Amino acid sequence: MLIKKVLDGNDHAFRLLVEKYRNDVFRTVYAVLRDQKDAEDAAQEVFMKIYNSLSHYENQGFKTWMTRIAVNHAIDMKRKQVRQKEEVSETLEQQALGTPLDGVEKALIEKERRRLVRKRLDEVPENYRDVIYGFYIAEKSYLQMAEEQKVQVKTIETKLYRARHWMKKNWKEDDFS
Repeated sequence: MLIKKVLDGNDHAFRLLVEKYRNDVFRTVYAVLRDQKDAEDAAQEVFMKIYNSLSHYENQGFKTWMTRIAVNHAIDMKRKQVRQKEEVSETLEQQALGTPLDGVEKALIEKERRRLVRKRLDEVPENYRDVIYGFYIAEKSYLQMAEEQKVQVKTIETKLYRARHWMKKNWKEDDFS
């Protein structure tokens, strides 16, 4: 009944819905994020998602539906936080090791590495050539290659892992310096 009123454009009904489920959503996101402020922000964002997605709700357990949105949003936030921490860590590590290579030098080294890989590509077993070429030469993502080859991303990851293993085993690092 409350959901129908919200769908009919009744903003007061949505405020009532927020009041009713506020604590449930907060507890759900807090369980994932473990931070009061992040959980408060996430709870607000979850209610915005709920509001925007309410037209897709199919009357099959509102609390379950809402909790699934909250959990997914909290997990996305957690992943984003982890990625940001990794980026900061990498930046600090790079600064601690000294100044990074300037763009031109880095580009030349990368270009030379690609040239050497292209030159030796015929030595690689045929079933690995496409992923090596796609990843190192054409600079495609795993997803792009998976779509082109009509396989799962995991298949591309596995092929690339095995191809790298083959290269480490069969090529000396001196071949590329």
